[in-house]
Amino acid sequence: MIKKMFIKKGDTVMVIAGSYKGQQGRVLSVNADKYKAVVEGVNMLSKHAKPSSDNPKGGIIKKEGLIHLSNLKLIDSSGKPGRIGRKIDDKTQKSVRYSKKTGEVIK
Repeated sequence: MIKKMFIKKGDTVMVIAGSYKGQQGRVLSVNADKYKAVVEGVNMLSKHAKPSSDNPKGGIIKKEGLIHLSNLKLIDSSGKPGRIGRKIDDKTQKSVRYSKKTGEVIK
C-alpha cells in the first residue's frame, strides 16, 4: 500500500507526539519507504566515532534521527500547524497542497 506524502524536504513542521512534542524544525530529508523524515534539531542521537581524517579526535557526535510522518504536522504561513489536503489548481491543472484550516495553497 502506497501512502501519500504530505510533507516534503524544506517544509517547516511541528512534532505532535512523543518526547519531542511541541518542537518545530525544518525537514532535512524524507524517507518514503519507511514513511519517516529527518527534522532539524528533533530526535537527536549520539553516535560514537573513531578518530579519522575528518574527525581527528573522534568522540561522540550528535545527529538527527528519523521520526515517523504521522507524528508531524506542517506549519502554514500563519505559523500554526494544520492538516494538509490536495486539490487541482485551476490555472495550471496540477495537483497542489493546501492548508485545510486557512484554504491557502502551500508552495
